[in-house]
Amino acid sequence: MSELRKDPVIGRWVIISTERAKRPSDLIVEPAKPRGGFCPLCPGNEDKTPSEVFVIPSDPSKNSLWAVRVVPNKFPALALDGTLQNRTEGMYDVMNGVGLHEVIIETPDHSATFSSLSAAEFTNILFAFKNRLNVLKQDSRLHYISVFKNCGAAAGATLEHPHSQLIALPVIPRWVIEKLDGSQAYFNNKQQCVFCDMIEQELTDGRRLVEHNDDFVAFEPYAPRFPFETHILPRKHVSAFEDTSDHMLQALAEIMGSVFKKINKALGFPPFNFMLHTAPFNENVNEFYHWHLEIIPRLTKVAGFEWGSGFYINPTPPEQAAESLRDTAL
Repeated sequence: MSELRKDPVIGRWVIISTERAKRPSDLIVEPAKPRGGFCPLCPGNEDKTPSEVFVIPSDPSKNSLWAVRVVPNKFPALALDGTLQNRTEGMYDVMNGVGLHEVIIETPDHSATFSSLSAAEFTNILFAFKNRLNVLKQDSRLHYISVFKNCGAAAGATLEHPHSQLIALPVIPRWVIEKLDGSQAYFNNKQQCVFCDMIEQELTDGRRLVEHNDDFVAFEPYAPRFPFETHILPRKHVSAFEDTSDHMLQALAEIMGSVFKKINKALGFPPFNFMLHTAPFNENVNEFYHWHLEIIPRLTKVAGFEWGSGFYINPTPPEQAAESLRDTAL
């Protein structure tokens, strides 16, 4: 029988539709064919992007001069120049589009994937995220940074070269506020972090567990919106990603590499979105908020019912998805 399950943080209900249950092999998406042509993110084309704002040099044995580059987006959603100038237009609120949009070029290798990167290469990417968060939080106009990756055209990617992005915002997004409010309400009621309790339950239960090490745990959430939606959390309570130690970034790189290898082997390199959820700047959320990563393989489509009701229909129970990933030999 199908179930309605409630997300313990924001209270969102999802439908786990066992009547539509699909095997992992039924969800495999045919990989997109390489488009080829000129790539502005490849080594040798550095003059085709805006000047880098952060770079990690390459190992001397490599052909490229850099391992990771961070550059301003050539077509930014928001720009850093100017003032916010909050104002109203009758009943409507509006402000200038002040913010920042950057591209993290993750590797010189155009054909690399998250499952082919070494732990050291993965660590470099995570260190770049940490650096940009630490630098940008010094700007008092910025209140939240969204770090994300779109991989594959079905997930919104417009360039094939491995890259992720960040957008710095002058406001805190509504969905982030919902997570903050839900986390604070749980803490006020139980004097515990909801994410810490979630980690403890998933480690004890084990059915939705994908992988874990001394510092991180990866699992399928209890009420996932999408098949094989996977979350990774630090086992130590840390609210802001930029406060994560370099040692923990190395441990995170190892578990992320393993999780993506399992997803790609089990599902055939699906398009995916990857999002970092971290604490807003200048907000006192340390007691109750816990940074985390969400990985969403794009295996199903959101349609009219989801848009109209806010309910998601997931045809794959998380216990089944987790078992499939655990059983995937690397």
